[in-house]
Amino acid sequence: MADAEILLQVEDLRVLFPGESGPLPAVDGISFELRKGETLGIVGESGSGKSMTALSLMQLLPSTGRMESGSIRFIGEAGKSVDLARLTDREMRKYRGRDIGMIFQEPMSSLNPVFRCGEQVDEVTRIHLKYSKEQARAHTLELFRKVQLPDPERIYHAFPHQLSGGQKQRVMIAMALAAGPRILIADEPTTALDVTVQKAILDLMAELREETDAAVVFITHDLGVVAEIADRVLVMYRGKIVEQGSVKEIFTHPKHPYTQGLLACRPPLDKRLRRLPTVEDFLNEATEEPGREHIESMLSRIEVSRKESRQRLKALMEQEPLLRVEGLKTWFPQKKSLLGKTLSWVKAVDDVSLDIFPGETLGLVGESGSGKTTFGRSILRLQDHTAGSVFYGDKNIFELPEHEMRKMRTRMQIVFQDPYSSLNPRMTIGQAISEPMAVHHILNDKRKRKERSIELLERVGMKAEHYNRYPHEFSGGQRQRVCIARALSVNPEFIVCDESVSALDVSVQAQVLNLLLELREEFGLTYIFISHDLSVVRFMSDRIAVMKNGKIVESGAADEIYENPKDAYTKELIAAIPKIEI
Repeated sequence: MADAEILLQVEDLRVLFPGESGPLPAVDGISFELRKGETLGIVGESGSGKSMTALSLMQLLPSTGRMESGSIRFIGEAGKSVDLARLTDREMRKYRGRDIGMIFQEPMSSLNPVFRCGEQVDEVTRIHLKYSKEQARAHTLELFRKVQLPDPERIYHAFPHQLSGGQKQRVMIAMALAAGPRILIADEPTTALDVTVQKAILDLMAELREETDAAVVFITHDLGVVAEIADRVLVMYRGKIVEQGSVKEIFTHPKHPYTQGLLACRPPLDKRLRRLPTVEDFLNEATEEPGREHIESMLSRIEVSRKESRQRLKALMEQEPLLRVEGLKTWFPQKKSLLGKTLSWVKAVDDVSLDIFPGETLGLVGESGSGKTTFGRSILRLQDHTAGSVFYGDKNIFELPEHEMRKMRTRMQIVFQDPYSSLNPRMTIGQAISEPMAVHHILNDKRKRKERSIELLERVGMKAEHYNRYPHEFSGGQRQRVCIARALSVNPEFIVCDESVSALDVSVQAQVLNLLLELREEFGLTYIFISHDLSVVRFMSDRIAVMKNGKIVESGAADEIYENPKDAYTKELIAAIPKIEI
């Protein structure tokens, strides 16, 4: 790969954004090169400068950002080079899409909701390759087949909202490839996808790279994903490249504490830990140990023995269940006759029965559409059920009148996947935490509710001065902490965590998972932890239930499910977890 021709040279790139005390460097003097046929992984947390680097390459920086210095030299087919940083927007349009394609993190916000998917891909070839309408349509359908979209004709005519997340991402990949670019930039293209869909997308990108010999810049916060797809890695921290090298070098001999932290904070697949290491653990700890040895040394200090796990599970299951689910069904009408009679159903939850014990974390795992979220919402009576019972203690919550159910809500809470959409943007976070206490007449004194809210904020790792700030002023991880504090404000016994860490950086994810475990021990909480990521579920859970097409296909002790899966679907989920194997 080192002898391959250079396609892109970035030298001393520096991007500034305005700050309260002067300009802040989002990208701080980085230099690297990209060669033909190579996949370059750029890794770091939110705010490290990864995405700003990608947007700089495309000259798509937000209006508040500006390139202070540096060059971005693109070498074309005839060896002709151009500095993209010096081009006007009009000149740059010739290169976007034609020579450099980009796959964005969130396909729903990148695809135009009012145009059909096929028309949006057609537009690329009609502008850059001057294809006729018929040629563009034929080319788009061929691309849809190449990216393994089911029923390309249907998807060609579909609007973005009619597709799943994985399908929308494949449409974005087809669009990025439409004009045959020499460089493909993928900015967190698999972050919020199921592990099985993520694996399919990574495999697809690897195949397309081999087929087209394009160079790929793959941006992510997950070193496990990088290990699967990249040849070389750049690790970014606070706008700078702190470490770079081949995948093997970075993963076997990580030198910078930040790299070591990123490697360690993803739940390991071969052991159970008392808590996850965080990036701060490595940045704050001086050591003379080499990178890999330091990571293994830290993990060995917080490992939980198999005997301890078995004893904990045995003690939990000797209690009376806190929650009993019996024959739960939640069906949705799929097709109706002209007279309104339902002809077919979507069986989102289909005859599910299970017990949950006090103090336990039950992991519920499965792909999107498996019924996990509907199950969680149904048992809380946030979604109407079709049949079955849910007993909380000795009460069937489906039979409770509304005023009694309102009281029950203080005992049962939920933390949603997207903290931003579950917080009112017009309310300060202090108000958001205090409101449930006011609704349920807890601490009937405004001053006491404020004191309790601040106490909860500090308990989840926030500060008292954050009380009067608004949700948009915080990062995703901080907003999720606020949602956890809000759930705790009514002193619940049972919390459903619905994909509550799936969209977070692995380092922030580790902090939130550790917080959830600490709170479980401190407040005696019981969790249902819903996720599509089996490695995270295994770390969090005492038992795991695997859900597919509305049914539980396998359940048992977390370690047993992971190490000796019986069902083919469970084996598929485990095989799809990104593994760091060098």
